[in-house]
Amino acid sequence: MTAKEMVRIAKAALEDKKGMNLKIIDIQKISVIADYFMIVSGSNRNQVQALSDSVQEELGKQGVHPRQIEGYQSANWILMDYGDVILHIFNEEDRLFYDLERIWRDGILVEAEEL
Repeated sequence: MTAKEMVRIAKAALEDKKGMNLKIIDIQKISVIADYFMIVSGSNRNQVQALSDSVQEELGKQGVHPRQIEGYQSANWILMDYGDVILHIFNEEDRLFYDLERIWRDGILVEAEEL
């Protein structure tokens, strides 16, 4: 499965659970870490975990499983590493504090229609 296909599936899963302010950043030309970063917010611990669960379930149906998941228990910032796609699921406060969009501003912001 291509990275773009994983992003499409993850995007739908995040939207299904009402993830807020989803940003997809193409980092292929500026980093070897991954092809895409996905950053999304949840309003509380339960929603942040539900967003993570939804992505894991939908990608799992396609036989795609995360290499690693960090931060699930605290649910302030859940990092899901799918190799070419890395998801950052934040509570609103921590997202503002870490401001990954600023750190990765040299990446290309991908509009949903481009996927």
